[in-house]
Amino acid sequence: MKNLTKIFAIVAVVLMVSVQPVWAGNDNRRGTAGATELLINPWAHSSGWGSVSVANVRGIDAFYSNIAGLAFIDNMEFAYANTIYLGGKTGLNSGASINAIGMGIRVFEAGVLGAQVMIMGFGDIDVTTVENPTPGTAGSFNPSFMNIALAYAHSFTRSIHGGGVIKIISESTDNVSASGFAIDAGIQYVTGADDELKFGISLKNIGATMSFSGTGHSLTMLNNAGNNFTVETRAAEMELPTCLNIGVSYDFLFENLNQKLSVAGSFTSNAFLKDNFALGVEYGMLNMFQVRCGYVYQSDIFSSSDRTTTNTGLCAGASVDIPLSKKDANGKAKTGITLDYSYRSASPLKGTHTIGGTFRF
Repeated sequence: MKNLTKIFAIVAVVLMVSVQPVWAGNDNRRGTAGATELLINPWAHSSGWGSVSVANVRGIDAFYSNIAGLAFIDNMEFAYANTIYLGGKTGLNSGASINAIGMGIRVFEAGVLGAQVMIMGFGDIDVTTVENPTPGTAGSFNPSFMNIALAYAHSFTRSIHGGGVIKIISESTDNVSASGFAIDAGIQYVTGADDELKFGISLKNIGATMSFSGTGHSLTMLNNAGNNFTVETRAAEMELPTCLNIGVSYDFLFENLNQKLSVAGSFTSNAFLKDNFALGVEYGMLNMFQVRCGYVYQSDIFSSSDRTTTNTGLCAGASVDIPLSKKDANGKAKTGITLDYSYRSASPLKGTHTIGGTFRF
């Protein structure tokens, strides 16, 4: 009863904080938020089933889904992932890529400290101007987005886990840049004889508005008297893409070959986008092999003319765990490497591929 009181108290605080920013959105504000790269999952494990793991995410992937899951790191983890975003070997592609590096280390008996760096690049883009409209004749520029996150997660009891994140946001080109900060918070509740039932809630991207500035907003012109003068425009402020995630998962455990079948569902309320509903399934065997798939649904996703997202919902992925030390009584090795891959379908652009690895020791 005491544990339930704590969990309800934490949920109430999170919801009270989130009511104003999350439900402030409406149809007229869709697509007007900035720093939307914060809504892209750079990690292969959780993105393989649609980031549905709000309730049961574990390790570095928790930076995206629910930071409370960072509390489950045993000692130390280091992870890297590379994403080919909305691109493929053939056909139309975005040319964007994402690199993510994260680490977590247990600093207290019940506390874990973590850090993540996410960098998104778009390659060289040709500059075209009124004087030089032909691509390749006026040089090129290379936009880049970078987010740096610092987090702490704590296990309050065996069943209740929570955490928070502070993120520094930077977006820049050669002559224009913007910066800002945001915070995330999340909790997870684990129950059942074998911890098979899990609940989670996370609030993401709460922060001040951002705006672009730089020499790219100024234009030098010649007046009738032959004198040069400079005109500078001011960029409008943009709000961050706040969202609230609620999730639940259940593990079906089978002693034969240490098999586990996990079913998870989540709901995402977006302040500046349509709300998402996600459902995913993950199957694991021998604590070494995992396959997963999921589907992320939002209204009008089946209509090519009315759909407001390039993602078409289907996700899939797989993981292989390579132990580097002896396994414990639960069949898990304290030292090991996990290799992950995920695919997310899209249209009209090509799908998103992510490959990554996690080293734990």
